[in-house]
Amino acid sequence: MENIMELSEIINQKVYNLLDTDFVQKCKIDLDQNGVLTLSNFLNANTLKELVVEAEDAASQAYFTNSTHNVYLTKIDDGFGLDHVINKQLVSSKGCICTDQIKLTSKLKTLYSSNTFKSFIAAVVGETSLFPYDDPLSSINVHYAGEGQELNWHFDNSEFAITLLLQSPIGGGEFQYLKDFRNADKNEMNFEGVDKLLAGSIAPRILTMKPGTLVLFRGRNSIHRVTPTIGDTKRILVVLAYNSEPGIALSESARKTFYGRLS
Repeated sequence: MENIMELSEIINQKVYNLLDTDFVQKCKIDLDQNGVLTLSNFLNANTLKELVVEAEDAASQAYFTNSTHNVYLTKIDDGFGLDHVINKQLVSSKGCICTDQIKLTSKLKTLYSSNTFKSFIAAVVGETSLFPYDDPLSSINVHYAGEGQELNWHFDNSEFAITLLLQSPIGGGEFQYLKDFRNADKNEMNFEGVDKLLAGSIAPRILTMKPGTLVLFRGRNSIHRVTPTIGDTKRILVVLAYNSEPGIALSESARKTFYGRLS
């Protein structure tokens, strides 16, 4: 009951009853069929304002990266030429604050640890249980994209991603994607299709969302990007990351790359 009372102060429970089995099943079907689920106005107005202020206050602590990568997030493959799509390097840039930089009293931490919320997410993505990362940095991240910063084309390593958009920029910052653009389980990488996409000859789908929207996205086989921010209003996005098993930490090399520190 405690989780329900806490959630009522964070999300629009009159619209989204996370205990309604019919609603949960509908969400699961939408995610399975479309590869993406968007719940607009998931956060209530007061929570959204509060979290934007929190994020802006913490922005000066963000660690900014400007990294190169291929769309598969793998190392250079010497079995292919440097001009092959598997070795084509793209640039991504963003700022990030980590779990330990978010206030203990933040509603982000209340939502993340809510058993009701976790059970809802688990049921929708088809997991039995969800667990936080076993390191102090990786469970909740707040991403900042200032003018010109972007998240370039890539496939995720994880099965699903959970995000909350807190603030949209004046322009740009579009989430673009193509569903089922490879089959990682069968090692079908769709080099030809990815090459055409990077050349601009394939038009992606655009996912429109407003601040306060919760998004569940299956990005392992669906290629996606966020276009460069335009203007001096930052795009602010929260990533809520769980594991299907306890005791899992993000690798030290990944933490060093993404966060600039291990703890």
